[in-house]
Amino acid sequence: MRRLTFLLRPSWVILAVVVAGFAYLCFSILAPWQLGKNTRTSERNDRISNSVKADPVDVTTMLSGTGKNTEWRRVTANGTYVPDSTVLVRLRHLDGQPAYTVLAAFRLDDGQTLLVDRGQIAAAEGGTHPPAIPAPPTGPQHLEARVRASEGIIEKKPPTTEDGYRQVYSTDTQQESTVLGLPLTPIPTDGLGGYLQLEANQPGAFTPDPLPQLDAGPYLSYGLQWLAFGVMAPLGLGYFVWAEIRARRREKAEATPEPASATNPAADTEPSTPQPDSSVTPVASDRPDSTPTPNGPATPESASPATTTRPNDPAPTRKPTANEARLADRYGGTRR
Repeated sequence: MRRLTFLLRPSWVILAVVVAGFAYLCFSILAPWQLGKNTRTSERNDRISNSVKADPVDVTTMLSGTGKNTEWRRVTANGTYVPDSTVLVRLRHLDGQPAYTVLAAFRLDDGQTLLVDRGQIAAAEGGTHPPAIPAPPTGPQHLEARVRASEGIIEKKPPTTEDGYRQVYSTDTQQESTVLGLPLTPIPTDGLGGYLQLEANQPGAFTPDPLPQLDAGPYLSYGLQWLAFGVMAPLGLGYFVWAEIRARRREKAEATPEPASATNPAADTEPSTPQPDSSVTPVASDRPDSTPTPNGPATPESASPATTTRPNDPAPTRKPTANEARLADRYGGTRR
């Protein structure tokens, strides 16, 4: 365990806390956030696809319901437009140009009043003022529309009155009810109270808002990426710990001196006696008093450096002994 005591240092503790916190955020907040958006987008796309194929229903059958999965449903409404009920939604775009969304109140035959989105209309020249907006048709009308959820209220941008029109910054049933002074009935939806969005070629309609693209978007891949980051962060910390342990082992091995026998094996051994050169050939002596050795040729009584020679050296010249000189004089031999 002593090898891991360095993990108690402040730098490693802080790093571990950061990694643990990041992994927790990935698994508990970031990944569920993106995966949840993917689920909601997929459900919305399914409802839009189903609404295209389904026949419209009377909106009054939905006013008393729970509002589950009602957004984007196609409905019909019978009634009349409320006179002088036009409200403009600012900061909209139509074909890349500034525009306004035109809202109005529609009173059903049973007396309930709904908020209706008539569509978008381009701003006047310069894009800072609304154009002259035609009033909705009078008399009984039959509308076909889609149910949309309210966008909510922007607290920092209250309703205003400019250029002779009441203007707001979002489409919200409760807010428009306050602005118009009418008791608007919200259509039950999964979120805030809903309203009607007219389809093309309906009485009093302008350019309708386009349907959103039916794709799931990048939310699934983003969610999987956050899950991968949550796994990779602890693995990365583990790799750095392992690398630190390896580095410490290597430094410890380099700092420890090796024993002498390991660096110089010959230092602890006694010097050996030099052996005679095997290439030296002994020369037999001419002296008769030479005595043979038990394991080899005869050896002279006294050895001298002149009695041995190396194979590649020239034959050595030596002075005749006194005994040899006497024998040579007696028998007529040649002195060497």
